[in-house]
Amino acid sequence: MTTPTLKQSTGVEFTRIYSYGAARGDLVVPNDDLIGPIDSSDEWIRQRTGIITRTRASEGVLAVDLATDASREAIEKSGIRPDQIDLVIVATIGNVQQTPSMAAVLADRVGANPAAAYDSNAACAGFSYAVTQADALIRSGAAHYALVVGAEKLSDVVDPADRSISFLLGDGAGAVVIGPSDTPGIAAPVWGSDGSKADAVGMNATLIDYREGKAAWPTLRQEGQTVFRWAVWDMAKVAKRALDVAGVTAADLAAFIPHQANMRIIDEFAKQLGLPDSVVVARDIETTGNTSAASIPLATHRLLEEHPELSGGLALQIGFGAGLVFGAQVVVLP
Repeated sequence: MTTPTLKQSTGVEFTRIYSYGAARGDLVVPNDDLIGPIDSSDEWIRQRTGIITRTRASEGVLAVDLATDASREAIEKSGIRPDQIDLVIVATIGNVQQTPSMAAVLADRVGANPAAAYDSNAACAGFSYAVTQADALIRSGAAHYALVVGAEKLSDVVDPADRSISFLLGDGAGAVVIGPSDTPGIAAPVWGSDGSKADAVGMNATLIDYREGKAAWPTLRQEGQTVFRWAVWDMAKVAKRALDVAGVTAADLAAFIPHQANMRIIDEFAKQLGLPDSVVVARDIETTGNTSAASIPLATHRLLEEHPELSGGLALQIGFGAGLVFGAQVVVLP
């Protein structure tokens, strides 16, 4: 018996990002509101992180609610009908349920049902990972238009007394619509992981520990110096490799949009990359805080609002965080 040849799907040659949408937490939380439990000061937080305020969501507002608002804006701006979207990826560590996925609920909310939908957990590199997946799936023919979202409500997993990370974190969601393009709009990624440093950032207990009464509700914590050194030195090399993979130089960029982890890391990145003054650097962390998977699309959304002249230019985006994981690529801004 002769085995028949399977028919393979084929997609488009190139993709691009059509639009960005954003939703930040409805509460503005200044440093002074957080310094008591960590025995600190507004000045100390500003000097160490560059954060003045961060946005957090009210009780009862879920990460999926923020994702819905951001997605609706992105879809409206994209010119694509919701029912044309056949892939929804949500990058998050903030789904309050192990299942169902936030993506499946989101797809139904925005009118993309029955799109393929799943969540991706790559922490602060999650948005970069999800963009890479959407690009590849559309070019393979497995999807036509994708909604990619980074959504977090990190205030649910914060210990107010933790000096390592509690004052950094905010809540928000950023979304993009990705689809076919006549020219390359998303470069190949430089991505990877280093599980040998998994203890550097993560939860301080498991849900099993919590259920059995061995630990309080699990919260985020980090080894600040370990993460800082890794981000400043190793991730600068990843960013440079992403430029090489895309076939461009720092001088070709219109914008540099790193994960909004720490202002000192962002400034050191810019220095090591040798960015010319013409490159606009995203510093959304100052008033939004660190929103993990949401930080890159939120920062990009703000840049495009404040600098519409960046439209059509090249941006280097890089995410890095718990895992440890990293992902970077050059994209054309919508």
